[in-house]
Amino acid sequence: MNKPEFFLEIFLQPGELYFGDRETRIRTVLGSCVAITLWHPKLYIGGMCHFMLPGNRRLNRRKGLDGRYADDALLMFMDELRESNTAPKDYEVKMFGGGDQFPGQTQSDRISVPDSNVIAGRTLLAHHGFKIKAEHLGGTGHRNVIFDLWSGHVWMRHVSKGLERVRA
Repeated sequence: MNKPEFFLEIFLQPGELYFGDRETRIRTVLGSCVAITLWHPKLYIGGMCHFMLPGNRRLNRRKGLDGRYADDALLMFMDELRESNTAPKDYEVKMFGGGDQFPGQTQSDRISVPDSNVIAGRTLLAHHGFKIKAEHLGGTGHRNVIFDLWSGHVWMRHVSKGLERVRA
């Protein structure tokens, strides 16, 4: 489908999720966070989430789902799929982010937040029955992501931390 004459442009902040129709473009900027895009190629619907942490939050869920956490973001996507009478197998899934923002700093023996985010995203997608079609994950630096729901195309620009330094 061609780009619509008028379209809604959404910018996702960390912890946000948007699910919409063919007249939508979704953008975000990622560091250690991860974005997941879902696109239904027959219905031209889909969305993007931008989560910050892997999940298993210990807070009480009575306050509702919190898109800052991977597990809640996937549950929010599943709510959208139920409302649209679609299934995970119907979607093209792409995953981006998980960049190390502090390369070269010593870390403890624990897995880093970016790595934990990537592992959580992959694990939760598989658990809910999604198959990843494309991904750009890890490394250093940040990524700019643009997702057009009228075509399913995702554009990503990765700026590595090494390229951001000025050499003397």
